[in-house]
Amino acid sequence: MPSITRRRTAKVGRPTTAEAEILAATERLLINGANFTELGVQQISTEAGVARSTFYSHFRDKVDLLVRLATELMTSSFDVTSAWEPSEGVERLADAFLQVVRVYRKHAAVRRAIAEVATYDATMRDFWSEELNRFTDWTIAMLRAEQDAGRIPADLDPVSATRVIVMGGERALVDQVTAGDPGSDAAFARELALIWWYGVYRRLADHGK
Repeated sequence: MPSITRRRTAKVGRPTTAEAEILAATERLLINGANFTELGVQQISTEAGVARSTFYSHFRDKVDLLVRLATELMTSSFDVTSAWEPSEGVERLADAFLQVVRVYRKHAAVRRAIAEVATYDATMRDFWSEELNRFTDWTIAMLRAEQDAGRIPADLDPVSATRVIVMGGERALVDQVTAGDPGSDAAFARELALIWWYGVYRRLADHGK
């Protein structure tokens, strides 16, 4: 299987005009209801206004294209969340989560395509796992630092806690942008922040008893 890291680093930098047109055209087709698996390269190329050969000069295949779109989604989300520090408090965390919800709403069609393709394509599954692991590793490191500083009880298991809040949080985000009312996004983001904050970042040593 080709290396996910090599696949990603091969595309570092601002996309060319043709690349940007192909990426935008694909997301536009997905937003309009297209099924990614059924989308043909010719259909994408026509929508983008480029030749089929141009598509293959920038992307290895459709999965390579989806990886690029998924990278934009995850990088935007990670940049927002990793900019937050516990010293900024729960309300700032709620603001960060609201920004992430907005990113997910903007790219909801891409997230659906990721879920679709990951059911049958190992490269997509591995890529998505790697992206979630990047956020998981950041969260574990943050919790351990807070634990070392005495702000989190010593009996908290950072690895297990992170699995719950990261995996559970991502699934909740997907559910919110696919089935939730956009008008409730701020309330959702605040509740998610409160769960993270009081459930993990500022858990009481006696668990509230």
